[in-house]
Amino acid sequence: MATLILAAVGSAVGGFIAGPLGALAGQALGGLGGAFLQPRAGVNTRVEIGPRLTKVAGLTSMEGAPLPRVYGRARIGGQMIWATRLLEQTNVSFAPGSGGKATGPARPAQVNISYTYFANFAVGLCEGPIAFVRRVWADGQELDLTTVTMRVYRGDEEQDADPLIVAKEGADVVPAYRGLAYVVFERMPLAQFGNRVPQLSFEVVRPVDGVARMIRAVDIIPGATEFGYQPKLHSSYPGPGTTVQENRSQSWAATDWQGSIDALQALCPNLESVALVVAWFGDDLRAGHCTIAPRVDNTFKTISWIFGSDWSVAGLSRATARLVSQIDGVSAYGGTPSDDSVVAAIKDLKARGLSVVFYPFVMMDIAAGNALADPWTGAASQPAYPWRGRIVCDPAPGRPATVDATSAAASQVAAFFGSAAPGRKRMVVSALRPALRRSLRAGRRRRRLSRRL
Repeated sequence: MATLILAAVGSAVGGFIAGPLGALAGQALGGLGGAFLQPRAGVNTRVEIGPRLTKVAGLTSMEGAPLPRVYGRARIGGQMIWATRLLEQTNVSFAPGSGGKATGPARPAQVNISYTYFANFAVGLCEGPIAFVRRVWADGQELDLTTVTMRVYRGDEEQDADPLIVAKEGADVVPAYRGLAYVVFERMPLAQFGNRVPQLSFEVVRPVDGVARMIRAVDIIPGATEFGYQPKLHSSYPGPGTTVQENRSQSWAATDWQGSIDALQALCPNLESVALVVAWFGDDLRAGHCTIAPRVDNTFKTISWIFGSDWSVAGLSRATARLVSQIDGVSAYGGTPSDDSVVAAIKDLKARGLSVVFYPFVMMDIAAGNALADPWTGAASQPAYPWRGRIVCDPAPGRPATVDATSAAASQVAAFFGSAAPGRKRMVVSALRPALRRSLRAGRRRRRLSRRL
């Protein structure tokens, strides 16, 4: 009881004097005093206090250091231009003792006090303006930028002063460092770096003026990726204790989509329109035999409801869709983007102020060793994985006995298109409509829940 009372009193007094950090320190000291005062049936209390820092070590700054100028992409160091004292956090844990006798030898109670540290600092990089900072290394190891708070200032002539520096130093004395590209780390955890500021290096990207500013429209690929267009993290669980992040393969953004589109807009500031490529798969170069359908890259994936629904395209589920060809157990292609991810990508692009063109694309998935006659050469097997392929009548134009420009060619083309016709402009929208409805319903449910709360 003494421990609880004194810990509460210490927290209140410390918080009144020094804010949140003071409350933590007061709670720790109060609990420690209570542990000494509270009787424990003759069992002593042992206190272990971890190492505590007295000064900061790590990055330094040098008077008169040259200011680098970057063209293209370069990995550079930096000069520390501002820092606060280390932020100290006190951690207290308590293990009760035992009284001996029937339970064995007496064991004293133990109080463990340790300290963790955080750093606020700014690092000057190079002459601005830059496009963005792509990667950061700490002590030679790439840093996961989603685990730290890092603000990037591009170094243009309009940038404002950093709010953290303003809060610490005052608005009247803080420069905006216009013309200097720099980064600010806020409460960077130092435990993994031996409680010191690590040696940092940065991959800086600065496009050469001219071509990048002239780009108004681009295609977005790969087109064959089940969840690569999903702006939010999507994970699967192939086995016990195993998690696979389906749409994150880098360390500077939460998802590949976010990192890629952020970089695209930074490099092409005048971008206005994008074409979102979505691939389905054909299975034969002969128009009369080719079918086109969405495919998956794996027949089984366990998707947590936290990360959204599993793959679904045009009413097909993972269980009912065809699998792309495999090479030594590895998929030859990525799967068709799921309808939900395509809808989410379009909504994100529109929110970024971009016009969006839906770009259907046909990839040819023809495995090696097939027994499909080649309409172009007459060989008994078609070439493996021709990617785009050249779907044509059989025999192809230029070959003996070609059916080109005949009623037989017209019949083959009609078989290829099936019920599709030039006037049916809304086929793609109709295929995506179920996913759009699900998205709208989910949005309405979230709004109703927020109103209740």
